[in-house]
Amino acid sequence: MLIDLHTHSVKSDGAMLPTEVVDTAKAAGLAAISLTDHDVIDGVEEAMQRGSEIGVEVVPGIELSAKFKTETHVLGYYVDLKNPQFLKKLEEIRRVRAQRNEETAANLQKIGFAVTVEDAARLAPCGLIGRAHFARAMVEKGYVGSVKEAFDLYLANGKPGYSTLQLLTPRDAVELIKSAGGLAFLAHLHLTRLEGQELRDFVVDLKDAGMDGIEGYYTEYTPQMQKEYQDLAASLDLAISGGTDFHAAMKPHISIGKGLGNMAIPYSVLENIKKLRGSL
Repeated sequence: MLIDLHTHSVKSDGAMLPTEVVDTAKAAGLAAISLTDHDVIDGVEEAMQRGSEIGVEVVPGIELSAKFKTETHVLGYYVDLKNPQFLKKLEEIRRVRAQRNEETAANLQKIGFAVTVEDAARLAPCGLIGRAHFARAMVEKGYVGSVKEAFDLYLANGKPGYSTLQLLTPRDAVELIKSAGGLAFLAHLHLTRLEGQELRDFVVDLKDAGMDGIEGYYTEYTPQMQKEYQDLAASLDLAISGGTDFHAAMKPHISIGKGLGNMAIPYSVLENIKKLRGSL
């Protein structure tokens, strides 16, 4: 009974249709997943339908990007897919994302890469462009050897191609998820590049805004990180979630459910999230 609560489809920057993500989870022997596309919920209902057909539990989810001094994303689980205020805010986020893509292209061009928004758009079949599409365009043009290399050298937070333009702050992201009836979890804590008391203070601030938990299992965590983050959650009475950040061919080194090959997230993690949901 293993799960993966952090996956992406072509509705954002993954390479598989939502139904294909669910099929892949089934083939991998997973009991449950959450489809957490960036800033959109367009594929959630079809993923849930496919899950009901083949026996994979699909938790409705989303991953919201937030503006902070380091990279910050907030996962939302069990959001109300029909909430009108939530849907309206997602449209605003989409407009800001379009501006961010223009800035990303300009940043890349400044450092000598002939990569345009149109290049990225050709690799985004559902129209929502993200950094992974720019990375893939850089691979196709021969500027880098892999999507991972593009992120590591040029597109990660603090790198020359990165755009800081975002609509939401981390607190805004938490509050938006909560307003739509969801549960909010801080994603991949190591990417915030905060440690010790600074990280704890940041998590406490988000808990004060209503955050329910943090991502306690993640593909790139070392055993030490995983223990530290899970201990942090326990000390603050926060729940944990866990996932691989599966993107299929967009990040081919990451397998659904297993991440880099050694992940095993127990179903009890989802059970605890459900208990938390039921207690609210």
